[in-house]
Amino acid sequence: MKTAGDDMETILDETNTSTFEELYISVRRKERRLVSDAELMFLPDVESSHVHYNEWLIRKRSSMRLIAYLKKKKRPLKILEIGCGNGWLSSRLSAIPSTTVIGLDINEPEINQAKRVFKKDNLDFLMGIFTPELFPGEKFDIILFAASIQYFPSLKDVLQQALHCLTEHGEIHLVDSHFYEPSEVKNAAARCIDYYTNLGFPEMAAHYFHHSTTDLLPFNCTMLINPGSLMNRISKKEPFYWIAIKN
Repeated sequence: MKTAGDDMETILDETNTSTFEELYISVRRKERRLVSDAELMFLPDVESSHVHYNEWLIRKRSSMRLIAYLKKKKRPLKILEIGCGNGWLSSRLSAIPSTTVIGLDINEPEINQAKRVFKKDNLDFLMGIFTPELFPGEKFDIILFAASIQYFPSLKDVLQQALHCLTEHGEIHLVDSHFYEPSEVKNAAARCIDYYTNLGFPEMAAHYFHHSTTDLLPFNCTMLINPGSLMNRISKKEPFYWIAIKN
């Protein structure tokens, strides 16, 4: 009987982690985040016994909020998800009426899995590193970073590149990632090193970047969810910011 991730295991080489992509997949395997094709079809819904059940509850809430927000625009939307991984969220977004969606990631095994599992006329998956040159002459209404912005070393650089790819009234959305007060960054980085060292992949810490809320100051930002708000500090429900950035 197949277990979670069996479809992925057949195409992965456990002995070589010389590149970020290979290291990242190895870490996801160790964290038990790789899923079978059958499981992928139903994400973000997972069994209550799932090792990451509580995290998927958070991802489900954030995806439902985002989809409801985009539906209210009631106009055709061209969406780019940067760092889409196995493509579950891109697939959900493609169910919004009058949308076209591109999911982009440098993670070849999961991009291939996304292409295999999600086949829709208005949905496409590309493997590559995000640069404006990847989409010459192309503009997007929505550019999404969902649980991915922490893998970009310079928040300023990647957001400026994304702004070049936006339509006049387009928006960048950052969801499911931590942002830190400047005084918190050093301790967060130390915790990150400890985590990946204990996991057996200390080199992964060099690829995880702790962006500060002050890094957002040059941009036209709206905080749609602020985990530091009084209401959220009381409820302790939402650990991540939801940030919208406009031209």
